[in-house]
Amino acid sequence: MKLLIATRADNNIKEMTNLTHPIIKRFASQWKADFLILKYIADRTDKWGKIHYRIMELYDLLEKYDRIMNLDSDTIINKNCPNLFEIVPYDKVGTMFEDKGRRQQIRWQRIADIQAAWGKIGWKKNYINTGVFLVSKPHAEIFEKFNGKLWTAKGYDDVHLGYQINRLGIEIYELNYKFNHMCMFSEQWNGSPSRFDSYILHYAGHAKFPDKGKRNKVQQIKDDIRRIYGTR
Repeated sequence: MKLLIATRADNNIKEMTNLTHPIIKRFASQWKADFLILKYIADRTDKWGKIHYRIMELYDLLEKYDRIMNLDSDTIINKNCPNLFEIVPYDKVGTMFEDKGRRQQIRWQRIADIQAAWGKIGWKKNYINTGVFLVSKPHAEIFEKFNGKLWTAKGYDDVHLGYQINRLGIEIYELNYKFNHMCMFSEQWNGSPSRFDSYILHYAGHAKFPDKGKRNKVQQIKDDIRRIYGTR
């Protein structure tokens, strides 16, 4: 079984990736997976979503690899993180659902918007997040354009791939938020859990965790790595 951990990055976020990529590479080696930074492919992206749509390269990569995990570059893998390749069944897409808490209605509206534009497929809930996203060779078709188009409105790749998954009837293995702990999961509706008790910490968006204060995202990541792994 040939495995890959892929991530989206360019030189604009090098200060961040200098911190996060060594950890990702360490776990890739531990899980016997290759590591790859996804490329910018002109005909598979748009001026608004260059970073987002680099994930479409997985279509070609699934010819070489049996399973691929997309792991965003603004993530920290905690020391106790189990091997996701062993948790998610081969025939299912592994992802966390984001339509929860105060974001639920907004995410459901995006689900409705794409179906208003591209056709109804019975997708009503379960809005995916591709920050931690595991697929296998049979899922390659989700990384194609739909009728020659990419979804370029709000939600970008999350909405595009969610539409494709549901249109094709592919089963999803729902990952617990602890495998993709964004700041939304530290809110009161979820019991205000500490991100340090999760397996993968994800600093998506403004990463407004309760203790962020005036720190920028890079400083927050640096401080959190020091707390988890000690002085680096």
